[in-house]
Amino acid sequence: MMEVLEGRGLVKRYPNTVAVDGVHFRLRKGEILGLLGPNGAGKSTLIGMLSTLIPPSEGEILLDGIDVLKNPNIIRNRLGVVPQEIALYPDLTGEENLLFFGRVYGLKGKALRRRVEEVLEIINLTDRARERVGRYSGGMKRRINIGAALLHRPEILFMDEPTVGIDPQSRRLILDTIKDLNREGLTILYTSHYMEEVDFLCDRIYIMDHGKIIADGTKEELIARISNEETIELDFERNGKEFLPALEGLPGVHAVHQRGAKIEIVVEKGMVSLGKIVHLAENSKTSLLSVEVKKPTLEDLFLHLTGRGLRE
Repeated sequence: MMEVLEGRGLVKRYPNTVAVDGVHFRLRKGEILGLLGPNGAGKSTLIGMLSTLIPPSEGEILLDGIDVLKNPNIIRNRLGVVPQEIALYPDLTGEENLLFFGRVYGLKGKALRRRVEEVLEIINLTDRARERVGRYSGGMKRRINIGAALLHRPEILFMDEPTVGIDPQSRRLILDTIKDLNREGLTILYTSHYMEEVDFLCDRIYIMDHGKIIADGTKEELIARISNEETIELDFERNGKEFLPALEGLPGVHAVHQRGAKIEIVVEKGMVSLGKIVHLAENSKTSLLSVEVKKPTLEDLFLHLTGRGLRE
């Protein structure tokens, strides 16, 4: 697959921080590329630079080999952006919002109305198009937000956390819509705080932290990086204060993470026995409810690389 969009050595400095630090980025034609990272990793800044809304401090951006920074209109005409925040007028209907944004893109007359009808069908809101957006559910607002980015038939779509704060049914509808759009040839860059969405949608994945890309590849390639590890998950009722330090001191233990009444231990395969863990629990007066060995997942890889969960 050929690269349609490429970033080379992208840097964005602000007075007190470096938001993006030497990122190399490639988006291939026809793929859904996932961009994962905790809050503050630099994802939104990177998207802002790639879409020409934020000027980089250093680096190049190329669209089909053409310098985007010198010719920003070449990408603006081919790009749709779905922002994190809802960018709609609540006092207008869904249809009126789409008509407004269609005119912004230069559409008019019958062509505009025809395209609005097509987009309403794509996002499954034809029957609610004449209701005010202010009365929409969160999921409906998200779908109109996506529709606005599709009006000018973009070749590339940037989606910055498009399912935040919506119900599971609306979320599933949006994910299925994204899959359909990609099957029709749309190239998509997708960011999310939901690992299962990236798992479901994405052909390749970039993991970003502290302004840098720290890993990239397919899901299988990324998980293979920790194939010599396994995760042991413990549920406990009572946790003795010596238990976590004792676990961290075991030979073969790479990381220990506690979340509420669960403890996850990342260990080298075959190095730590469940019997040893149970023995440590007894000695530290920790009451275990269950012990489970899990297969490595994208979430495990993310935790391993960043030391924190995606939504922390």
